[in-house]
Amino acid sequence: MIEVLQNIICEHSVFISALILLIVYIFIAVDRIPKVTISLIGAVITILLGLVSQTKMIDGTLNVHYFINYVDFNVIFLLVSMMIIVSIATKSGMFNWIANELLKLTKGHPKCILFTLGIFTAVTSAFLDNVTTVILIMPVTFFIAKQLEINPIPFLITEIFASNIGGTATLIGDPPNIIIGSAAGLSFMDFVKELTGVVSLILLVIVSLMIVIFQKSLVAKSDKMKAVTNLDNSKTITDFPLMVRSAVVLFLVILGFIWHDITHIETCVTAMLGASILLLFEKPKNIFYEVEWNTIFFFIGLFIIIGGLEASGAIALMAKWILNVTKGSESATAMIILWASGIISGVIDNIPYTATMTPMLLEIQKTMGADYTYPLWWCLSLGACLGGNMTIIGAACNVIVSETSAHNGHPISFMKFFKYGVVTMLISLVISSMYIWLRFLS
Repeated sequence: MIEVLQNIICEHSVFISALILLIVYIFIAVDRIPKVTISLIGAVITILLGLVSQTKMIDGTLNVHYFINYVDFNVIFLLVSMMIIVSIATKSGMFNWIANELLKLTKGHPKCILFTLGIFTAVTSAFLDNVTTVILIMPVTFFIAKQLEINPIPFLITEIFASNIGGTATLIGDPPNIIIGSAAGLSFMDFVKELTGVVSLILLVIVSLMIVIFQKSLVAKSDKMKAVTNLDNSKTITDFPLMVRSAVVLFLVILGFIWHDITHIETCVTAMLGASILLLFEKPKNIFYEVEWNTIFFFIGLFIIIGGLEASGAIALMAKWILNVTKGSESATAMIILWASGIISGVIDNIPYTATMTPMLLEIQKTMGADYTYPLWWCLSLGACLGGNMTIIGAACNVIVSETSAHNGHPISFMKFFKYGVVTMLISLVISSMYIWLRFLS
């Protein structure tokens, strides 16, 4: 009986692995059960059905289908290490101090504040994860809105857009980029070289657009504006030695990312070294509480599920189908990946989508070569990261900001966000399409 069942699973492995992934996607979208739970259940089912192997060795040789082989530990260790560094650095108050100093330069003008918060959020998101960035900037936003007696929603919506846009610019800015960089062997400087310019243009266009859209709400009385101008920032740094340590380590880690092409030290190793140095001065137990373990185990489960799809041959079939549809046209393939990634990532979480797409692009690379596939990686990155701005559930930071805003008495409805988000996403993808065409395809 067991043998018959194994034969059935083997014969229909493509369908079964795809069905598991589809069901996991549906549960993630519905959001009734924590996505980490769904991811791990899907991973266990994938292993138990034999879609990936539980056995490390077969007849004294390494088993290529061993489930651990499908977990990208470059991604896992980079995420954990950066979470540790950011958690320790945040305790010093350094990020809030920088934000407050920037705000004092605006002289309390709401339009200048929106522009400043947008740029600060984007730049910070390029080096810290988006969730951490919005968690840091939201208390400052609510404080300013209260002082000026204006609605914080225009600032919060702009910060969401800026966070997702800014995170697109670098390898470590957004989890999809970490996945792409690891799979494609792209360095920190590759992302800076290929994406920072176009992302900066998109950021300026979108933040300027938000100022125009929300201009009627960005008005404050002169006496209220003085309160922000005279903001006391002297006590924001709570631990000066910690701030110095954190700033030095964060700077050296980013420098290590930049020098990857010279040192050939993987980004995850550089980040682990930085995290380890900071942990020398901390109680690790307290810091590890701050690591988003839900995110880490969500990734692990997801990698195993995608591994089942890859082992079944489904990924190779998807790659072949796309090449057949586009008749091998690089331009058509690039535009399909860019726009499909943008639209799909606006509806479902961009992390599982990217984790599904990267093996497919690797399959295309095997068939068509690295030069053909090189622009496609940037299409996937731009689409997956920028598409997160379309809906309130498009990215993790969107959900966190909306929930926090509602808790503070300023709810952001799905449709209210959508009418701004869909415009932002469309403009971002149009600019990205023009860039991809001029940079790689013309």
